[in-house]
Amino acid sequence: MAEGSDPQQDVTYRAPVGSVDLKAFDDDGNSYEIRACHDCLPWHAEVVMVADEVLVREWHAIGCPQFQKLIRD
Repeated sequence: MAEGSDPQQDVTYRAPVGSVDLKAFDDDGNSYEIRACHDCLPWHAEVVMVADEVLVREWHAIGCPQFQKLIRD
């Protein structure tokens, strides 16, 4: 990252990351489709169990526009 650039917009592999847990299934039991984030390089997803519920945990650079939208919603 260049000196003086905004750390909130860092979406490189060195960027700080954050995660958000999303439902893996809709109310009818159909699984949601997972699509890779093309806005940040550190994006990855994992399936986790939390309180007997299957969730998809997505990891993004904290400056990623998609991540910012997910945590606002």
